[in-house]
Amino acid sequence: MSGRNPESFQHTIKAFVRKGADYYVAECLEIAVVTQGKTLDETIINLKEAVALHLENEDLSEFGLAPNPT
Repeated sequence: MSGRNPESFQHTIKAFVRKGADYYVAECLEIAVVTQGKTLDETIINLKEAVALHLENEDLSEFGLAPNPT
């Protein structure tokens, strides 16, 4: 073990993104977040915002996430 503080680890939240007829749709696999956008870039921006809002008042340790990853 390298002696690193486990709280400094950054976790990845995986999402599945698919292209629909008019929009891209992104759905997180680990947490209940779904969003959409007209472009892939817009969808990713919306996804980041939706995840941040979803986790805003949660105990991040329940999700295995560090509160301030480096």
